[in-house]
Amino acid sequence: MKKIAIIFAGGVGQRFGSEIPKQFVNIYGKNIIIHTLSVFQNHSEIDEIYVGCIEDWIPYLKNLVKANNITKIPGDGIIPGGNSGQDTIYRILKKAREYNSDEDIVLIHDGVRPIVTNEEISSNIKSVIEYGTAITCIPFTETPIYSEDGEVIDKTLDRKMIYRGVAPQSFNLGHIIEAHEIIRKNDPDYSGIYNGSSIVDSASLITAAFNEKCHIVKGNPNNMKVTTTGDYFSLLGILQSNDIENYFYGKTSNDINLNPAMEEAKNIKKRKMVLENNNKKD
Repeated sequence: MKKIAIIFAGGVGQRFGSEIPKQFVNIYGKNIIIHTLSVFQNHSEIDEIYVGCIEDWIPYLKNLVKANNITKIPGDGIIPGGNSGQDTIYRILKKAREYNSDEDIVLIHDGVRPIVTNEEISSNIKSVIEYGTAITCIPFTETPIYSEDGEVIDKTLDRKMIYRGVAPQSFNLGHIIEAHEIIRKNDPDYSGIYNGSSIVDSASLITAAFNEKCHIVKGNPNNMKVTTTGDYFSLLGILQSNDIENYFYGKTSNDINLNPAMEEAKNIKKRKMVLENNNKKD
């Protein structure tokens, strides 16, 4: 049973306000999409990666993939995106099916969601094997407010029952393709309302097609999607803090190219070592 990453990066990022699609914006030395692809490239359980991309940007993405040694993408594994996010995902899934079986596991993930952990990926795979589905969710920590008109509070919800649905969202390949084809038969643009809900992700697609409940996998709070410029700076802070933490725990190479934040961490660590040595002498 193979494990396959399905990465959709076909959006133009209008809310981001950049001259280039947000997935190609550089952050912390790499394009956002490369940060994301690298996580799946380096995960031992992932066998292949397929990507949906804006058609005009495919040559650029292929060059990035080659330059960053992303080797798990087949030669024709980067394909043009569709008319919507769900249409793009369907196209990628169909491409993956050309080389894989319906029983194989697919992990559907945003190209602009780079802070996904190895634990989340492994937990998704385990959940699909055990339950048939896996939806990464983050427990809600604020006070959930329900308002029908956006003017007054109708009720306060119990946050113990509220989660943020994020990604990966994972299934057997044949099962998720069948869900797409059931919906596309009468609703090719995925705009319908099903049992009071619209299709906003793969979890809601499965529910709309099969009236099936999906299994929750707990995600990490930093698993964020870059949508706005504010998200960009939040992501930058997370990447910097992760590297600083790794440096203090000795997980990074001594010869890495340190940015100013890392350089400061290095200086603090050196000062700490000097103080410890002086204390030992005393």
